[in-house]
Amino acid sequence: MVKKLRITLVRGLNGRLKTHQACARGLGIRRIHNPVVVDGTPENRGMINKIDYMLKVEDA
Repeated sequence: MVKKLRITLVRGLNGRLKTHQACARGLGIRRIHNPVVVDGTPENRGMINKIDYMLKVEDA
């Protein structure tokens, strides 16, 4: 069974690198303080690690 993660954007996307914005979009994040639940797959964890300075990550 794959672990679920609740991700919340706590800093805005404006002015960030395009690759970081693309990671947020790939994770399904749309706006600040709107939590999203994703699977803890290696692909998702890689994107989370890349933009961890903008996120709050919890177990879902």
